[in-house]
Amino acid sequence: MQLGFVSAIFPELSLEDVLAYAAQTNFDCVEVMCWPIGKAERRYAGVTHLDVTALDAAAVARTTKLCESTGVAISGLGYYPNPLCANEAEGAVYARHLEAVIRAAAQLGIDRVNTFVGRDPLKSIDENWPRFRAVWTPLVQLAEKEGVRIGIENCPMLFTRDEWPGGKNLAVSPSIWRRMFEEIDSKHFGLNFDPSHFVWQQMDYLRPLREFAGKLFHLHAKDVRIDRERLDEVGILAHPSEYHTPKLPGLGDVDWGKFAAVLGDVGYAGPVCIEVEDRAFEKTLELRKLSLRQSGAYLRQFIAR
Repeated sequence: MQLGFVSAIFPELSLEDVLAYAAQTNFDCVEVMCWPIGKAERRYAGVTHLDVTALDAAAVARTTKLCESTGVAISGLGYYPNPLCANEAEGAVYARHLEAVIRAAAQLGIDRVNTFVGRDPLKSIDENWPRFRAVWTPLVQLAEKEGVRIGIENCPMLFTRDEWPGGKNLAVSPSIWRRMFEEIDSKHFGLNFDPSHFVWQQMDYLRPLREFAGKLFHLHAKDVRIDRERLDEVGILAHPSEYHTPKLPGLGDVDWGKFAAVLGDVGYAGPVCIEVEDRAFEKTLELRKLSLRQSGAYLRQFIAR
């Protein structure tokens, strides 16, 4: 396995500075954010460390040379919009940029792109399905053509009032994954798995690693702490932000030793990228840098470099 981090935590740094910090702190890789340049729509979104719309031969050469000189790989390109949103014209804009990200990955010789499936939160899973099929079949076909694997993160995007009742991402559970992978049967369509999302959903985050071992393309290392007293007060039907808090690895409820052990059992040999969403470490750039040093030191107990 390769230990890295998600570049979204450093919006003010250039790609050069991000990879230099990764090298300085002995990380193997970085998941590089590729949002369109412009205003962010939510926290951790809108970060652009690689502008895929301006990726000419010179930019490819610069990026390749940068990775070679720092010794830090790009684990995948990341872009996490909602291509199945209620406004189909808006969703089409997201899908077109995702196409550009896929093509950029191929240009750079990177075989992973990480994203969300998306969802209209006001519709049921079955009601979303025709649109899922129509949007994602050609996206996966493009990925196959370009030799790129798409890893879908399992975050429900179900934290705030505007995301309820269904959330903004379909791919939240094993039962839906099975349906997705039966509908679009491709070796280029898999998962970017984050165990923290299963914790607050009261789900087993270890068992799916065995069943979906062949679909594990990329992993996010993020922890979460459940406030049991608050959960007893508001119940699981409350907005999840009322009873759960994202934390750095080792500061929440994920058992990372067991997690790494099962990954070893199933033969996972891909990237594990720390995703920082811990507000206790967000106030300054130095705190965010510290969050990665602390998380890396903790996870290296279980992930050999």
